[in-house]
Amino acid sequence: MRILYLLFPFFLLLLQGSAGFSFAPGNKAECEREKGYCGFLKCSFPFVVSGKCSRFFFCCKNIWG
Repeated sequence: MRILYLLFPFFLLLLQGSAGFSFAPGNKAECEREKGYCGFLKCSFPFVVSGKCSRFFFCCKNIWG
């Protein structure tokens, strides 16, 4: 029973993060339209992950715009 107290906050954080993620680019065309590029599994430094292009490719967008 004690593990339920630890798992409940984890699930809340997981659901909260996935709720806002639905507005992120979902394919390569959307990513490029929003001035991003598709990177394999990670993004280089001035870029951050902002969505998914496909299963292993993530949409990378510049931090400063």
